[in-house]
Amino acid sequence: MSSYFIYYTEASVVCVIIFAIMLGRDLLNVDRQEKQIKYDHALIAFMLYFISDAFWAAVIAGILPKNHFTVLTTNFANYVLMAAITYTWLHYVMAVEQIPERDNLRNRFAIRFPFYLSTIALIATYLLKPSVLLDENLNLQPAYSVFQIAVPCVYIATIILYTMRRTLTEENPIERRKHLFIGLFPLMVVAGGLVQILILPETPIFCFCCAILMLVFYINSMDALISTDALTGLNNRGQLIHYSSQKANLHRDGRKTFVMMIDINDFKEINDTYGHAEGDRALILLADSLRNVLKKHNTPMFLARYGGDEFTLIMHPVGEEEVAQLVTEIREQIEMTCRAAKTPYLLSIGVGYDELMGGTDTFQQCMKRADEKLYIDKAVQKRFKKRHAS
Repeated sequence: MSSYFIYYTEASVVCVIIFAIMLGRDLLNVDRQEKQIKYDHALIAFMLYFISDAFWAAVIAGILPKNHFTVLTTNFANYVLMAAITYTWLHYVMAVEQIPERDNLRNRFAIRFPFYLSTIALIATYLLKPSVLLDENLNLQPAYSVFQIAVPCVYIATIILYTMRRTLTEENPIERRKHLFIGLFPLMVVAGGLVQILILPETPIFCFCCAILMLVFYINSMDALISTDALTGLNNRGQLIHYSSQKANLHRDGRKTFVMMIDINDFKEINDTYGHAEGDRALILLADSLRNVLKKHNTPMFLARYGGDEFTLIMHPVGEEEVAQLVTEIREQIEMTCRAAKTPYLLSIGVGYDELMGGTDTFQQCMKRADEKLYIDKAVQKRFKKRHAS
C-alpha cells in the first residue's frame, strides 16, 4: 500500500506542477481576458482536487490514520472540489460563449443552487443516518458516490446544452470545433474517471486524463490567442489569410461568395480629437456592432479585423440583395451602439463589396475590388456630407 501511495502521490504532484506552469504563464500575462481568468480558476480547482485526493490516498494506504476526521475531511474536500471543477468550467464556457447577464446576482445564485442543495442534503444525511455514507469500518458507501457526482452532472449537462446549441448554429468550421471541444471536455474527463474506477482502480488515470486534456486545451487556447485580435476579439489578419486559403471556405453549394471591406470614416480625427484610447473604443464599438448584426443572420459569414480601422467580411448569401440589406443593418446598428454608449461622436463607415467569381478569380483580386469600392463609397459620403453641411 505504501508503494501505491507513492505512485499515486507522484502522479498527483506531476499534474499539479503541469497545471502550476500553465497558471503561472497566464498570471504573467498583463492583458488577461475574462475567459482566461475563468480558465485559471478551473486550473486552481484541479490543483486543489489532486492535492486533496493525494491525502485520501494516504488515508487508504495507512500513511495517515483512518478515523472519522480524516475520512470525512478528505472526502468532503473531494466532494467540494469536484463540484468546483465543473462549476469553474461552466463559468469558463459562459465567458467563451458570451452568455448574457452571466455575472448578475440572480444567475450566480441559480448556478450555485444545486451545490447548496446537495451540500445541505449530504450534511443532513450524515447527521441523521451516517451509515448511509459510511459503514462501521469507515468505508465509503455507494450513496456517497451519488452525492459526489450529482452536482457535477448538473453542471456538465448545462455545459453541453450551451455548447451544443452554439455548435449546431455555427457555420464557421473553426468556431464549430471550438464549441464542440469545450463542451465535450467534461465528458472526456468523466470517461477518464470511469476507466480508473471500473478498469484500473490502482492507477491514477483520472489525474493523467485531466492533465493531458487541459494541456491540449491550453495549447489550443494559445493558438486561438495567436489568431484573435487582442483589442476587438475578432479574427485577426493571419486567421483571415488561413481561412481564405482554403477553397472549401470560399465556395458553398447554392450560394454566392462576397468579400466586404469596412472602415471608419475620419478615424484619424477621432484619435486626434479625443485620443487613442477613444480611438480604441471606437474600434471596439464597431466590432460589437458587426457581431450583433451577424448574429441575427443564418448566412455563413467570416469576420476579421484586417488592420487599423479596416475590417473584412466574407459572406455566402443566396443573392446580392442580402448583402445590401446587411450593410443597411450594420449602419443602423452602429448608430444605435454609439447612442447607447453616449459617444461624443457618431461613427460612420465606408463599405465596399464585390462578388468572388469562379475560374481564375482569386480572393485577393476580389478583396482589391471591394477595397476600391470602399473608397468610392467614402468619397460619395464625403461629398454628401459637404452638401448637407452647406
